[in-house]
Amino acid sequence: MSAETSADSTPSPAPLRLHVGSGSARLEGWVNMDYQDLPGVDVVCDVTRGLGFSDAEAVFAEHFLEHLALADAVNFLEECHRVLAPGGWVRLSTPNLEWVWHTHYRLDMTVDEKRRAALRLNRAFHGWRHQFLWNQDFLTEALTAAGFDLVRWCRYGESELPVFQGIERHEIYSDSSDLPHVLIVEARKGEPRADLLVRLRDRIDGDYVIHLTD
Repeated sequence: MSAETSADSTPSPAPLRLHVGSGSARLEGWVNMDYQDLPGVDVVCDVTRGLGFSDAEAVFAEHFLEHLALADAVNFLEECHRVLAPGGWVRLSTPNLEWVWHTHYRLDMTVDEKRRAALRLNRAFHGWRHQFLWNQDFLTEALTAAGFDLVRWCRYGESELPVFQGIERHEIYSDSSDLPHVLIVEARKGEPRADLLVRLRDRIDGDYVIHLTD
């Protein structure tokens, strides 16, 4: 008897894997989700309203988190935690704030270089519909507050988990191992941390959201 069939010969259901913000980069064997009705998208939805699934084995979102407002991004991490089955994993990639700052602007530039750098730096923050750029420390804190543990940082296409190996599709740029241009993180669903989540949201509201104007 095949390991993929039960005693009554009914095929076992395939594990649920959610590819969020897929765009046209469809992943076979995954539920490809996007707010645009593009070729290869299985579910058209606004994920800030929820993912609409449960008991998923894995959630993957490549170059997606930076397109969410900060409060929505924290809600999304909490929703990833909810949708995963016990022991499930999330993998995220997002531009590295520290790489952007280090490579786009220096105080010792000439006046003309600073003019051009000001445009490039602001483009990195606000271009391509970016809303918030993350650094490693803050993303670790947000994942932990959302209830994830075993937070670990990965290289492009590499993972200890077969489900995430070779999965990235986004273009890459030159960087170094100590300062990657993109943060790629995996985390396992752990116990909810309501206390940390409240503390994180309070700080976001007080230090950031309250200062935003329409």
